[in-house]
Amino acid sequence: MQGKTDWDTAKSLFDAWWKHESKKPLIQAFSPKADVDQYYALDGWAFLRNKGAFAQIIHEFKQFRDCTFFGGTAYPNLWLNLGPGALAAYLSNFLEFSNEQSTTWFEKTRDWDAVEAFDFDEANPWWQYTLQMAEAAAPNAPGAFILATTDIGGNLDVLASLRGTQELLMDLVLEPERITQMLSRIDDTWERVYTQLDQIIRGHGQDGTAAWMGLWCPERWYPLQCDFSAMISPHDFERFVIPSLVRHCRFLDKSIFHWDGPGQIPHLDLLLDIPELDGIQWVPGSGNPQCENPCWYPLYEKILAKNKLLILQCFDDNKNIPTMLQVFQNPNILISTWYPTENEAQDLLEFGDQVMTLSTGR
Repeated sequence: MQGKTDWDTAKSLFDAWWKHESKKPLIQAFSPKADVDQYYALDGWAFLRNKGAFAQIIHEFKQFRDCTFFGGTAYPNLWLNLGPGALAAYLSNFLEFSNEQSTTWFEKTRDWDAVEAFDFDEANPWWQYTLQMAEAAAPNAPGAFILATTDIGGNLDVLASLRGTQELLMDLVLEPERITQMLSRIDDTWERVYTQLDQIIRGHGQDGTAAWMGLWCPERWYPLQCDFSAMISPHDFERFVIPSLVRHCRFLDKSIFHWDGPGQIPHLDLLLDIPELDGIQWVPGSGNPQCENPCWYPLYEKILAKNKLLILQCFDDNKNIPTMLQVFQNPNILISTWYPTENEAQDLLEFGDQVMTLSTGR
């Protein structure tokens, strides 16, 4: 692959990691290349900031790729980004993008009759634009980069965008049956969207699948999530979220749950009890100690004890990562981080090779 000469090795490492056959944790170390005069940063919002300018978007992504060092299992990952939970726009046709703030809104308060009237329509403009994005980028991907599907969203997250967050919190008590029925429809559409995009991307010759999380898999994989769950009890999580997660885990070949912030910690046991769920990505959230902080170590111990994969990608200080690697010499971990220089990225890779000597456990 252009920009990633050891891509075959990285694919083999990913394949072994997903199968729990890895000899050491995976490390993704990104940085500017040491020999570049000008660095072109990645614009993750290019498909909305430059809507429809597909040739320009792909060209600028290749500029980013060509000046970036992708160390270890890092690789150039072009993500069809419309924002978190684009499925809401495929149902409602509501999406607002702020160029200044580089963010997207899908949420609008509606009554239940309006929500239940929504249905997936192939002619939906945002869905059609997503198909155009995929069709424009997919033929350019093989040998040049990995194309990652859009952020479809979690079931309650999508429903909160359609109904309104505060309204949906009340509905958990007042309208549980309507929620359950609507979640089933959302799950049907979720799988339909994933399948169509996967067919386009792999239909143009891409080997394997990818998503916004930056992990490659030789089979069909996707990050599952429910950010809304930070506001609900484990009882409601078990009732409204777990059935969808189990369904999607069985629909996919591999899956990782995007576990976002301390508000979701109470749901850990329920997540770990899903046999089909392959792993968990821990995101501490803004304002909290990040992944290398020992305060989270008991959570990591619990996850790894269940033989789940653990993805850590948010760090306050990369200098603390080696200590964490020494504590957790476990091949089920993946660490992904950015360095200001290639030398620093190389140092982490070399340290990882030295310290990771065990094939299982601590």
